Amino acid sequence: MSRTGWWELPAGVWAAVEERTGPVAGARDVADGLTCSTAAVLTTASGPVFMKGVPAGDARGRAAQAMEAAVNAAVLGVGPRLLWRVVAGGWDLLGFEYVEGRHADLSTGSADLALVAGVLRAAQAVRAPEGVPSFADRFAEVLPPGQLELLRGDSLLHTDTNPHNLLVGDGRAWLVDWAMPAAGPAWVDVAYTTVRLMEADCPPGEALEWAAQFPAWAAADPRAVGAFVAGACRLWERQVGARDARPSNGRFTVLGMAA
Repeated sequence: MSRTGWWELPAGVWAAVEERTGPVAGARDVADGLTCSTAAVLTTASGPVFMKGVPAGDARGRAAQAMEAAVNAAVLGVGPRLLWRVVAGGWDLLGFEYVEGRHADLSTGSADLALVAGVLRAAQAVRAPEGVPSFADRFAEVLPPGQLELLRGDSLLHTDTNPHNLLVGDGRAWLVDWAMPAAGPAWVDVAYTTVRLMEADCPPGEALEWAAQFPAWAAADPRAVGAFVAGACRLWERQVGARDARPSNGRFTVLGMAA
């Protein structure tokens, strides 16, 4: 996805944002993030603000931003507070309180793993607000109805706990970029994060030991975990082909063997 810097945005966008923030004295563009076309940390008199956005003509991107805004009140304390939403100058922008942190290190032995576990435990207590799509529906084309039912639940899931969405700083972790939330079983984000640990070269046994600290994962129905693994692998294979999907799908298969 091509990126547009803050100073490349139309003057009408600057004016609309400054109605909410006051004068913007500086901006540091942020290259991370797959769900936005512009992102920056804005310097304002009241402190830094993290801004992200998509063109107004990007229907999918705007839907993701609308969903992120809709769940923000539910995830306060887990993720940063949404300060404003501005639609102006052909752009749809969100402004968040700025969180000082770095991307989490999910490799074996990392001290960040305990902090990541802490924020996931907090997130598991959040119930999905009305209107959040069902996690099961993501697999409607690759799983039979009986398996889909095993993936229904009322916990608010992030579903994209990659290290770029896990910020660590000041003795805690934050879960950011709630652009793809879903309602489902509480153990799902633990499962996704366990796969991310293995991607960071954490041995499978250690990654599963990390997952075992979560009661929701320990109590997960093995049939539901099996359905999740099958659905995730089938969708990824559809997207990239059997050969390219093999490494990632191998990590997901580890989850099913442990359930």
